[in-house]
Amino acid sequence: MGTMTTENDPIAQDATRDIADVAAVEVITSAAVHLMSAAAVKCGLAEDAVEKEHLDLDEARKLINALAALVTASAPDIGNQHARSLRDGLRSLQLAFREASVYPDPLGEGPGEKYTGAVS
Repeated sequence: MGTMTTENDPIAQDATRDIADVAAVEVITSAAVHLMSAAAVKCGLAEDAVEKEHLDLDEARKLINALAALVTASAPDIGNQHARSLRDGLRSLQLAFREASVYPDPLGEGPGEKYTGAVS
């Protein structure tokens, strides 16, 4: 089976053209919002998360770590307005994680705190 190139695939050409029209800041903030949403559900912030067994702090920790790394690394490039709102959302998730934990991590060792510093 041969490899498919975009030059022969009109769907791939359209997708490439669509991505080319999207600013980097939009891609970064969109990825961050997806991470935030998933982490919120895993932290038990969804209305029925506990009943539906969506609470999963191990998964939430991974998502918050990835979000913290993305926000910290991209902040200089995406501008203060975008970075501030992403940092606020990240901080809220870090606090929600701490609150949902039966045995909270020591200050400075919670998810994402190696990138953001201690959150309390």
